[in-house]
Amino acid sequence: MIYLASGSKARKEILNILGLKFKVFPSTVKEVIRTGRLSYAALVKKNALAKAVDVAKRVKGGVIIGADTIVVQGRKIFGKPRDLKDAHKMLKKLSEKPQWIYTGIAIIHKDKGRAIIDFEKTKVIMDKLSEREIGAYFRQVSPLDKAGSFDIQGKGAFFIRRIEGCFYNVVGLPLRKLYQMLKRLDIRIFFVCLFACLPVCLSLCGCSTEYNIVTGKQETYFYSTDREVLMGRAITKHVEKEYKPAEDPLIQAHLDNIGKKISSVCDRKEIAYHFRALEDEEVNAFALPGGFIYVNKGLIDKVSNDDELAAVLAHEVGHIVARHSIKKLQAMMGYSILRILFTQVPGSGEVGAAADAAFTEILLGYSRDDELLADKLGARYSRLAGYNPRAMVSFLEKLQEINRRKPPAPKSYFKTHPYVPDRIRTVKEEVGEKITFNDYINIEEKKGE
Repeated sequence: MIYLASGSKARKEILNILGLKFKVFPSTVKEVIRTGRLSYAALVKKNALAKAVDVAKRVKGGVIIGADTIVVQGRKIFGKPRDLKDAHKMLKKLSEKPQWIYTGIAIIHKDKGRAIIDFEKTKVIMDKLSEREIGAYFRQVSPLDKAGSFDIQGKGAFFIRRIEGCFYNVVGLPLRKLYQMLKRLDIRIFFVCLFACLPVCLSLCGCSTEYNIVTGKQETYFYSTDREVLMGRAITKHVEKEYKPAEDPLIQAHLDNIGKKISSVCDRKEIAYHFRALEDEEVNAFALPGGFIYVNKGLIDKVSNDDELAAVLAHEVGHIVARHSIKKLQAMMGYSILRILFTQVPGSGEVGAAADAAFTEILLGYSRDDELLADKLGARYSRLAGYNPRAMVSFLEKLQEINRRKPPAPKSYFKTHPYVPDRIRTVKEEVGEKITFNDYINIEEKKGE
């Protein structure tokens, strides 16, 4: 039998995600809210252990899970609010500066006489909230049972600009950490079938739900950032077998210089970006998971200046920031991704086949909304990096003219980047340029027809 030493509804839901059969047995221990000489990590571990021990004394056997969560901003600890007035004051304060969420976990295996303790921490950055917003939020959500007075898994997600770390830790119980601790106690909670339970299996690579700052949505990823980079690196091996890297060091240095400026101002800086030129005459550029961007020499030859090349690179960086390629592969090619992620030698034949299929899927293109978002981000990043964002419009107009004269090839820029007039309109809106009637025409007709 597994006992949850907490009455938290959120923690109960998290254990349900793991598929555990358990009973809720709330602890009566009063939480310590002052650190004294303890660190924040030590404080939450102490409270979690006290809760687990309290319940362990009252049951005959089984596994007891205790947890404690605090919110820290500066040197101040925020627990659960005393009343609505305290909750209002607390949320207002937390919205002004970044905060850290600490959760301690203690697991006691009473039958074996074993116990382990650990903790997780996550950084949360919120939007600054007005009195009116807080009041409207509290009319719909009770803050009294929530550390920090908000629920990130509910309407509280509207206020979260970014999190760095485990999403479930902010909810109240870091799922991946809990799973690892149970394994250390030799508690096998379920048998994973790769085909039937693929999302669960992949989620164990890292916390899988994150707030995407550029889409403004809470999104689920079946991988960690490290695994995403591993996947991208595996696919690059296939790309550079099929396509010859450009030999001119000046071209490569030029790409690196512009790419570095673009990546330094983008909204996703936890990965390293790599920009590589290919000896291919197609007017094409594409982005792989994990920060790998390729530009064909045919495209480089078509740009009129650095501003246009920066626009192309910024567009591809936008795809990576919004994680478009990995989300597409995740939705359509789950098993191939699994083969890449769980194979330790990326150069193996099996991973090569999966990388080949993944690369083909990326070249088939993104959705209309994904392309338009990448264009908007591209214009924004170009401007922030010191380039003229209007150059994206001139380059798209150039592509539109080429498209009218030449049928799209199977792996062409036009295959992966449709809706050129609509894209031009989106960029113009981003840079504040006047929209014309032609910008609303989304049919690309060939001359002479």
